[in-house]
Amino acid sequence: MSNRPKDPQALVKPPIETRTHTMTVLVDNEPGVLARVIGLFSGRGYNIESLTVAEVDAAARLSRITVVTSGTPMVIEQIKAQLARLVPVHNVRDLTVDGPSVERELALIKVRGTGEKRVEALRIAEIFRVRVVDTTIESFVFEMTGATDQIDTFIGLMAPLGLVEITRTGVAAITRGPEAM
Repeated sequence: MSNRPKDPQALVKPPIETRTHTMTVLVDNEPGVLARVIGLFSGRGYNIESLTVAEVDAAARLSRITVVTSGTPMVIEQIKAQLARLVPVHNVRDLTVDGPSVERELALIKVRGTGEKRVEALRIAEIFRVRVVDTTIESFVFEMTGATDQIDTFIGLMAPLGLVEITRTGVAAITRGPEAM
């Protein structure tokens, strides 16, 4: 007698769902640190969807890296553990898991248009509370700050109206409440 299940679907394991996570990493602000963090991701085949870095404490020479990545729960745990082991890393937080946080991104969006398309682009920008930071007779540069999905939606609406170019900062994130990282 065989021990095999009669239902072939019983042999198939359900796929493990990947999720997007926003992590912040407090590091020494010194040459090569960002390259080491990026190397950790690329060396193991992890994708970086968004990356921002800036000095946050000049006196202590500390920088904060915000990285958006995705993976299974096991991969996310591996990323956090490997980041924490890097020598210049002081703290690693997974804001997706640790509790409520605020995430924002800045985008500059150039749209070319005249006539009705120009009027429509301005109308949509007003609805989204987007600022016009540069204008010519044939184009606008819009500045938008907000959640990534809001920016994606605005860009999608600008595409048929003459979208020319986009630049984005990547996600900046911080936990809600009085506690520091």
